[in-house]
Amino acid sequence: MSVNGAGAADLLAAARQVIRLEAEALLAIEARLDGRFLAAVQLIAEARGRVIVSGLGKSGIVARKIAATMTSTGTPAVFLHPVEGMHGDLGIVGREDVAVLLSRSGESPELMGLLAFLVRLGVGVVALTGRPDSTLGRAASVALDCGVPEEACPYDLAPTSSTTAALAMGDALAVALLLRKGFTREEFARFHPGGSLGRKLTLRVSDVMIDRDFPRLGTEAPMRECVVLLAEKRGTVPIVDADGQVVGVVTAGDLTRRMERQEDIFDTPVREVMNRQPKRVRSDELAAGALFLMEKHGIMALPVIDAADRLVGVVHLHDLMRANVV
Repeated sequence: MSVNGAGAADLLAAARQVIRLEAEALLAIEARLDGRFLAAVQLIAEARGRVIVSGLGKSGIVARKIAATMTSTGTPAVFLHPVEGMHGDLGIVGREDVAVLLSRSGESPELMGLLAFLVRLGVGVVALTGRPDSTLGRAASVALDCGVPEEACPYDLAPTSSTTAALAMGDALAVALLLRKGFTREEFARFHPGGSLGRKLTLRVSDVMIDRDFPRLGTEAPMRECVVLLAEKRGTVPIVDADGQVVGVVTAGDLTRRMERQEDIFDTPVREVMNRQPKRVRSDELAAGALFLMEKHGIMALPVIDAADRLVGVVHLHDLMRANVV
């Protein structure tokens, strides 16, 4: 197989080199993270206004993504095109804002006009640039070095490694700000109410569990009663003590394994068959957490307990799947 004279082996080798060069670029910028990064986080976190993110060309595309990531993680941000900014859109910039400007060279003429306006207004500027000694880097409040030895493009022309590095630095800022502000999963969910992401972050076990007519037995109940419940109630029976707290679980698998060793088990107390270290989940936990626990341990159902560890229901894997908690 060949494409325009390039053989399959050459294409794969080129693709692997692209990934390798970009991975090396990311490791390089990781090694450069220092007090300047912390200063950038502090500058953005303490700003009373919004984050104005700007860049031109491919850097502009990355800037849009950084603005979107910050906004969704608790740091209000907006993308401002540097050219459109100089033709009327500068009105969105306030004195209490902070700016994040992206430029590999740090000398883009279109960005210099925006930079001059921001400096005159007294807006703090964080530069993501490949040349901290550039005009942008020197004028910025904090300059973060996103320089790469070479682009992954074979002609060292198309922005590839450099845009990947800038994007990663922007993500690093967004996550650091998230942690600095104590942004929670619940707050994240409020910004992502739709689709499966919203369900994962908002749906609780109490929304999915069976809380009526669910199976349960005391420790002295005979296995004949348990067998009936296993058949009627989807293969899992929680075992509770006199206070209603879960002390064990009998599953269809437990029944099968016991019958392989004991021919007549109907009069055997369930306490002799049950798993004495059952996995449980609280009713106020995220449904996604219950799903993770089931998948990790190969469990089809979990007893649901309240704050006092009393059994209040059962949640089944099929019900979680039906609720699209995936």
